[in-house]
Amino acid sequence: MIGEARSEARTRVPREPRRELHRHSASILVDDGMVSDCFILDVSPGGAKISTEAEINVHDRFGLEPLPGYRKHRPCEVVWRRGKVFGLRFLT
Repeated sequence: MIGEARSEARTRVPREPRRELHRHSASILVDDGMVSDCFILDVSPGGAKISTEAEINVHDRFGLEPLPGYRKHRPCEVVWRRGKVFGLRFLT
């Protein structure tokens, strides 16, 4: 039937607490030496959300530097892309 409401409840996925950083400046470092500026929008223990000024071809894996609370770059992997915004997972 058209317009029939579904009685299934959506399952909520618990997420790690995130800290909004309001465009904290950072750099994307790639093994081939490429460096691009980016902004960290929020960060959690397991990952971060970043944005770039222009649409660039961001590699699947790269280092993120500097990250608040970390002295060295963090290796990370892109888990989703939406234009100039990327979701990252930190690698160990």
